[in-house]
Amino acid sequence: MIRMLIADDHAIVREGLKKIFSLIPDVEVVAEAGDGAEVLRHLAGPADFDLLLLDLTMPGLSGITLIERIKTRCPNLPILIFSMHNESQIALRTIKAGASGYIAKDSDPEVLLAAIRRVADGGKYIDPKLAEQLAFESVFPEQREPHARLSDREFEIFRLLVAGKRVNEIADLLSISNKTVSTHKIHLMGKMDLTNAAELVHYAIEKNLFLY
Repeated sequence: MIRMLIADDHAIVREGLKKIFSLIPDVEVVAEAGDGAEVLRHLAGPADFDLLLLDLTMPGLSGITLIERIKTRCPNLPILIFSMHNESQIALRTIKAGASGYIAKDSDPEVLLAAIRRVADGGKYIDPKLAEQLAFESVFPEQREPHARLSDREFEIFRLLVAGKRVNEIADLLSISNKTVSTHKIHLMGKMDLTNAAELVHYAIEKNLFLY
């Protein structure tokens, strides 16, 4: 039996997932969360999970930072990212942060179940379309998009800036100083050849990276 914690900020998504899994004899949803803080509270309790099915973008603490904190607290817990974002660089960064798999929300239920079973069994899974993109980018690195040049920390700050977070809010979420956030902001905008927040948002929309 795969005992699962599901985390998604949309109640209707959680209910839909629970209905699907209620029909599967080897999968049981034992807890659910609507944001990153609730995920961490569940992991601090006595419940024992075989897998965390995690939405990438939720209110407050989320994304790469949440994955890193989960792995610090529960290093052996497999994490399968279940996300609306079909972008190879996002998938790659979540795997580097400690996730065991990444699957798009538009996948068929059968594909999702296959990914859950593989990850819960200690394997890895990446959505085939994204795996193909990553393979192409590794062969032709000069064709990578500007956001692919960002460090993981810069990419996380880019995500939060696009979500409308201010420097002070980002510093609080990431537990770093305002000065560090501002420095990263300058560096990432330089790497992407952008000059202001409006251009960041426009870029995110154009590249389907609107991450909130």
